[in-house]
Amino acid sequence: MDKKKQRSLNKWLKQQSKLAKRWLGIAVGLGVLSSLFLLGQAALLASILHQLIIEQTDKSELIGQFVLLASLIGVRAICSWGREIAGFRCGEQIRLVIRQQILDKLRELGPAYIKGKPAGSWATLMLEQVEDMHDFFARYLPQMSLSVLIPFVILVVVFPVNWAAGFIFLITAPLVPLFMALVGIKAADASQKNFKAMQRLSGHFYDRLQSMTTIRLFDRTKAETELMRGASEVFRSRTMEVLRIAFLSSAVLEFFTSISIALTAVYFGFAFIGELNFGDYGLGITLFSGLFILILAPEFYQPLRDLGTFYHAKQQAVGAAESIVDFLNTDVDTVKSGVTVVPSGSVTIQATDLEVLSSEGKVLLGPVSFSLEADKTTALVGPSGAGKTSLVNALLGFLPYTGSLKINGVERTDLDLESWRKTTSWVGQNPLLLHGSILDNITLGKSEINPTFIEEVLEHSHAKEFVERHGLDYMISDRSGGLSVGQAQRLALARAMVQNGQFWLLDEPTASLDARSEHLVMDGLQRATANKTTLMVTHQLAPLKNVEQILVMKQGQLVQQGDFTALSQQEGLFSDMLKANQSLNQANEGNLDA
Repeated sequence: MDKKKQRSLNKWLKQQSKLAKRWLGIAVGLGVLSSLFLLGQAALLASILHQLIIEQTDKSELIGQFVLLASLIGVRAICSWGREIAGFRCGEQIRLVIRQQILDKLRELGPAYIKGKPAGSWATLMLEQVEDMHDFFARYLPQMSLSVLIPFVILVVVFPVNWAAGFIFLITAPLVPLFMALVGIKAADASQKNFKAMQRLSGHFYDRLQSMTTIRLFDRTKAETELMRGASEVFRSRTMEVLRIAFLSSAVLEFFTSISIALTAVYFGFAFIGELNFGDYGLGITLFSGLFILILAPEFYQPLRDLGTFYHAKQQAVGAAESIVDFLNTDVDTVKSGVTVVPSGSVTIQATDLEVLSSEGKVLLGPVSFSLEADKTTALVGPSGAGKTSLVNALLGFLPYTGSLKINGVERTDLDLESWRKTTSWVGQNPLLLHGSILDNITLGKSEINPTFIEEVLEHSHAKEFVERHGLDYMISDRSGGLSVGQAQRLALARAMVQNGQFWLLDEPTASLDARSEHLVMDGLQRATANKTTLMVTHQLAPLKNVEQILVMKQGQLVQQGDFTALSQQEGLFSDMLKANQSLNQANEGNLDA
């Protein structure tokens, strides 16, 4: 990582710290307060030892001082506890904001962009990489201030007592951050490589986990195991490199602080035996002054040592921030929401010379022109890769476009996308149910829905028969675990009915269903979409005989449009697809008879 990039990432991280200035200030303030109590503790301890050893004071006369010493130790412990709590709150608050920034960016980019990367890499970005910035805000930033303030306070106290000891502290202190920075440059590169290896491993593992059944059926278990082993080995070597640098950093810091403390001890040792006669302002070295400064010597370097310990957290945060900042600064042609609310009433859609673009600006579809009339059903058919999904994404506001796409007379780019999506009921090919109860999946958190309406929806979607058996509180895992595909699709239909949109978008709603489930879902859809504007994407042509309009697409172009009777009698793609479907159905019937 070049120095310019590292400086910009450091600047970004410090800008994020402003989000929790109060907690950061409390952590630093408690650290400084603890250092003041430390001075009192050192002075009291040195005084007690001076009285016991030099003045031969009776221990019973020092009970009050012992009690005060214990109190100071207790107060310092409370300050340390409070500082840890404040640091944690600081890191927690900032992590929540950064995660929200990532979620907002994901929402802005939309599902068409998100599907371009493995789900595991997004999980790593949202979880591990944000989490790895916690210690930077919770420990390193407060410690950076304390590593300046606490040594300064100690120097202010030490110099009037003995300038030679203060001079030793002043000269040796910069050696710690100097070598810490030299080691840290290497640590930043190692951390950045480690995060990239983690992203690859997470994405690889999650994808293989999802496709485990396919891998086993095609006897690819050993081959995929070797691939996983290779990715794991790369991650292991990257992790060990980070740990090696961290241990090296600690060893260097311990060496220089030990040398500095040893110099101070040697100076006082020779001063006590009369070999060194400078540094005491002519007042002589006393046991009190010597013990006082020697007790403070480790504490003078401790903030710098702690900073060195947490410096690894800084480099880890810089490595994590690189991917996050790059993602937040992703410069693609995203869809911007307008401010116009969708006009009420039945939905009409008019496309003129419409070209749908990818996030990178590539033309995916068009130019096409068509219209969806109010309260009528339109079917969208065509082979795979024809552009049907791209058109659906453009309608929903997930992909940009050129040309014109008007909804109730308002250009989609001018529409408030949130209000537009509220008027849309969507049922897809693979129903996505969330981890939660059946009721949660139907309402999606809308607590104001009338229970009677929910019962009606369950009945109309033919989901009531199994919901009554399980109960509305029946828990479903993600990926529809606990239900069959047909049951999950009927719940998805019930969810769309609860949305009760004026525009229905059906994307292969019966593609994965058996005959009975297909019949039940289609019956529920016909009931729900009556007198609603509907666009149905499908490969099944036979059920389209009663559809008012059919749009036929091929290679991103609209090649035919009309009703079922007219298209089936024309030479073209639709009649070819219809013949292929009829041949396939006859072959299936023959196999069943056999």
